[in-house]
Amino acid sequence: MTLKIISAEKILFEGEVRSVTLPGELGQFTVLPRHASLVSTLVKGTIAYTASDSGERHTVEVEGGIADVDNDVVSVCIY
Repeated sequence: MTLKIISAEKILFEGEVRSVTLPGELGQFTVLPRHASLVSTLVKGTIAYTASDSGERHTVEVEGGIADVDNDVVSVCIY
């Protein structure tokens, strides 16, 4: 599955991941491959993802944003 984390200034990450956990407005949620399509607002918290190639876990602190999941692509616009 492809994850794109984008801010107004730059692309923070774009690559293949095994999973991504996001701080949704109604609580933290995890997206796995073949997840159903969804759009969610994000609140202040941590985005955590596991890279497909290395299996390493990475985190990004965010103040909020929007996440869109569709066809194995997770697009996250943060601020």
